[in-house]
Amino acid sequence: MSSQATSKSRRQFIKGTAAAAFGFQFVPSTVWGANDRINVACVGAGGKGGSDVTGAAGAGGTIYALCDIDEGRSAKSAKAFSNAIFYKDFRKMLEKEQKNIDAVTVSTPDHTHFHASMMAVQMGKHCYTQKPLSHSIWEARMMTEAAKEAGVVTQMGNQAHAGEPIRRGVELVRAGIVGKVKEVHAWTNRPIWPQGVKEVPAGAPVPDGVDFDLWLGPVKKKKWAYSPELLPFKWRGYWDFGTGALGDMGCHIMDMPYWALDLKYPTAVEAEGEGTTRISGPVGSKVTYTFPGNVYCHDDLKFSWYDGNKENQRMPSEDVFEGSVIDATSAKKFDLVIVGDKGKLFFKRSSEKFYTTPNELIEEVADTPKSIPRVVDEDKEWIDAIRGGNPALSGWQQSGPFTEVVLLGNLALRLGKKIEWDGPNMTATNAPEAAELIRRSYRKSWDTFAV
Repeated sequence: MSSQATSKSRRQFIKGTAAAAFGFQFVPSTVWGANDRINVACVGAGGKGGSDVTGAAGAGGTIYALCDIDEGRSAKSAKAFSNAIFYKDFRKMLEKEQKNIDAVTVSTPDHTHFHASMMAVQMGKHCYTQKPLSHSIWEARMMTEAAKEAGVVTQMGNQAHAGEPIRRGVELVRAGIVGKVKEVHAWTNRPIWPQGVKEVPAGAPVPDGVDFDLWLGPVKKKKWAYSPELLPFKWRGYWDFGTGALGDMGCHIMDMPYWALDLKYPTAVEAEGEGTTRISGPVGSKVTYTFPGNVYCHDDLKFSWYDGNKENQRMPSEDVFEGSVIDATSAKKFDLVIVGDKGKLFFKRSSEKFYTTPNELIEEVADTPKSIPRVVDEDKEWIDAIRGGNPALSGWQQSGPFTEVVLLGNLALRLGKKIEWDGPNMTATNAPEAAELIRRSYRKSWDTFAV
């Protein structure tokens, strides 16, 4: 897809599709005062959605409307915010409450992030969307461009981005704690749900209070029936709905080095995994991205990701841990290692304790000033940004391109080949067959969002 075609596609999307389908007008964003009430509509109110509802309220938002396809799972939120109007279909909620709401949270499974978020942004609503920002690479690009066009405040829910460890880590890496970086290794112990699945789960009776058709959303429904192997949690392992261990945890763990090194698009990505199937992600994998160099990293930077369940856990080779000031077993409890000309940094997004090899590297940058704003959490950062405060630093201008990079790993896994990547044009130059995965198709009644 050329840059010109991408730009035209974005303009068509923003100016026509959903407005024609749902009959609303684009509303420019509003300037808010410190004490103004911000009415929030929440798409997804059970499970992770429940914590995002309370997070938005705790940050100062007024919960005006709730939406969930599962009445039972969302009952706690409905009770806690009993004045909120309840819907099952987010399209109806956003259409009917357009004049009453100012901001939207989207905490649904990955496959419906795009539709709910884009509808909100096209209405001129500020939007907080859980990670990964989208299900496909094309969707992330469209969301990034639409948010910029609309001038709304956005945030992706990779919570640790707002925390002290990541923000301090970014400052120290940019201060040269390990010198110019040549390798990054990041890992997780997921999936903790089934992957490597070869057959669609057998159907089962739909529980009372669950609208499975609405849950399917844009996914073509022919082969899928309700199953407890999908709802409420195990959908993550299926390509039609989730983005596997990489999509689940990559947006958390890969975040600090991607941000610190000011990375953009990789030039190539290759992957190997056990058990990848046509419908399901692998039980364990390694994905290696190659990035061009800049002031913080060498040319052909290798950024490697490892995941796997208990039987198929992938980890960096032992030489990555050699020379550590902590023993290898303890080092592997961290999230990542950054390797530079001067040594290594062991980092964990939940810990303010950093370790370097050699040990004195941490002392050399101890006086590095704090240049990145500190915040209570990502919810308050988003709400405060709506009120005119500092920008939300995991806004879609940052997290959209980052999501594209994370999802590129899944593209390589699904195609089973090294991908040569033209980032600006979203094109796998050596794999034309990638196009249908870069931009997925939607079932009728949901394809008004395709352009």
